[in-house]
Order: sequence, then C-alpha cells, then structure tokens
Amino acid sequence: MPVYTKRGDGGKTSLLDGKEVYKDDLAVEAYGTIDELNAILGLVRCKIDEMQIKKQIEEIQKELFIMGVELSGGKNYKKITQIEIKRLEEWIDGYEKEMPPLNHFIIPGKTIGSSILHFARTVSRRAERRVSTLSKKERIRKEIPAYLNRLSDFLFVCARWANYKKRIDEAEWKGKKLI
Repeated sequence: MPVYTKRGDGGKTSLLDGKEVYKDDLAVEAYGTIDELNAILGLVRCKIDEMQIKKQIEEIQKELFIMGVELSGGKNYKKITQIEIKRLEEWIDGYEKEMPPLNHFIIPGKTIGSSILHFARTVSRRAERRVSTLSKKERIRKEIPAYLNRLSDFLFVCARWANYKKRIDEAEWKGKKLI
C-alpha cells in the first residue's frame, strides 16, 4: 500500500473522529505543530550527548504522539495526565538543583545541543499558542496546555544543563535582570 492516498489533494483532511476539515483548521495547526516539535526532538536526541536527556526526550516524544491523537479527534485513546506533568516538574527540579541560579536572560548559541534544545523550546511555545487558539473553538483538556507549558520550561532547563555539564558558560543578555 503506498503512503500517498490523494485524499488530501484538495486541501482537506480527515480527523480521527471522521470529521473532514481544511488543512489549515485550528486542530490541524495544533497537532501539526506538535508533530513538528516531535521531529525537532528527534534531532535533539541525535545531537545531544547527555544520555539522561536523550531518554527523557524519547519519553516526551511518545507523549506528544498521545497528545496529537487527542487533538486530531481521537476519543478512546490514552491521555496526558497530571502524572506526566508532575514528572516534567520533577525533571526540571532535578536539573535546576545542580546549576547556579538564573539571573539574566540567556542568548542561545553556545553549543549545537543546547541551541537545538532552545529551538525545540520555541516550537513547544508555538504549539502551546496553537492549542490556546484551538481552545477558543473546542473544549481542550487543561492537561494539554499545562504539559506544553511545562515542556518548554523543561527544554529551557535542559539547554542550560547541557552547557553546564560541559562547563560552558552561557551567553547572558545583560540588558535586563530577571531579579
């Protein structure tokens, strides 16, 4: 069976619940951005040296598939819960305990690994915005935007930690203090 179906040639696609929508529908934008984030996280796994982060990212990628299924109309599938959100918080707390406190904004770009993590963080923020826009039209469970919000925080902390473990000082933007 070929990968192409030609059903989408007219600019429409079908959600998992069978509803036909245009490809720029808010739901397609939301789960499409999550798919993009998942792809970037695959790049992170290829480029980052830290095994702990690689394993965590792989778990996150699986959860992003779960989220994408839900946003594309899947009703009888596993859902993201407070358990996954709490786990992200625990990972963040673990990394932050090892590093000095953050007093300035960070300018991404010291290493490839941390830069790609920062890039993934910005895509996570965009996915969160797309889900927020979709929530004005459809009911979205609160765990989805919360997970994406926490995920962007996790990716930021991982970017800092990756540099910290390599003893690379981050480029700080001194124009505005955080504290």
